[in-house]
Amino acid sequence: MKRKPSTEATAAWIRLMRVQSRVLDCVEQDLKKAGFPPLAWYDALLELSRAPSGELRPVELERQMLLPQYSTSRLIDRLVDEGLACRRECKIDKRGQFVEITEAGRELQKRMWSAYSAAIEKHVGSKLSDADAVRLSALLDRLGCSCGEMRLPAAGESQPSR
Repeated sequence: MKRKPSTEATAAWIRLMRVQSRVLDCVEQDLKKAGFPPLAWYDALLELSRAPSGELRPVELERQMLLPQYSTSRLIDRLVDEGLACRRECKIDKRGQFVEITEAGRELQKRMWSAYSAAIEKHVGSKLSDADAVRLSALLDRLGCSCGEMRLPAAGESQPSR
């Protein structure tokens, strides 16, 4: 017999989903007010800039992104249209392709970080002590690990990027 979630676990789930949605909406609004494109653009550009050669296959890009991206191909089209990324044919697999970040894409990602980091501080950092943030990260890691997600670096383990 399968166990049902407790009332407390269900309440935590609902609260987690609502808070995640509200905070993302607030961050998106802050980026928009600062004149920047949506957060998905930043996320895609960040992942491309982190790739060893600045390029990923579209499926790899989708897997790496923090945000759910159900229409990665449309996002890639927009980045290419704006000159922030370009498509390259895979020399080994002629049907495959890579998406590569351009210098303009690298510049936009760096400029967006100032507004994005300010939004993170405004909507998360200013609400939690560092100790609270560490505890919350540990709790979220427990949830992520149960779903097969790899643990994200803790503060100070790598360059802040999101």
